[in-house]
Amino acid sequence: MSKQDSQFFNIFSLVLGILVAIALVLFGVARAVGKTTQNEHVLTDPRYLAEVAERTAWKGQVAVAGQDNSALVIVASDDARSVRPAAALPETGADLYQVACATCHSAGIAGAPKSGDRSAWAPRLAKGSATLYKHAIEGFTGEGGMMPARGGRADLPDDLVKLGVDYMMELNR
Repeated sequence: MSKQDSQFFNIFSLVLGILVAIALVLFGVARAVGKTTQNEHVLTDPRYLAEVAERTAWKGQVAVAGQDNSALVIVASDDARSVRPAAALPETGADLYQVACATCHSAGIAGAPKSGDRSAWAPRLAKGSATLYKHAIEGFTGEGGMMPARGGRADLPDDLVKLGVDYMMELNR
């Protein structure tokens, strides 16, 4: 290494070190300023305090064996976050396709043959509906990609999955 190269390297390292030191100082100052102003603001915000009180409020009653527990009443929860309604199942193969299948089969995700691509569907259709039903219900991993069991919806009954497969077979004939 020549003298000019080593001199350049030393100056470059010094400048880089100074810039890193400045960045660390600025980071420390920002944290110190934020600690004294931001935390105080957050801890006095009425919405924040109400949310914390709601999340930490005691939601239950304790029944003690051998004591008179007749005053305890079972109350249904009115907290919308604790009870979620079950998603309605589609009723037809076309509805199932829109709800579950189109996610992958319209874009070709994970190697899924795109709906309407007859050349991609031809070898699959040649295997017959029984094989397609099995792959759709149980899942399948092959060279071209993978099919999750029931399209990733464990709540789907076999008959509905078969309706979806029939609909997709009709789309791609």
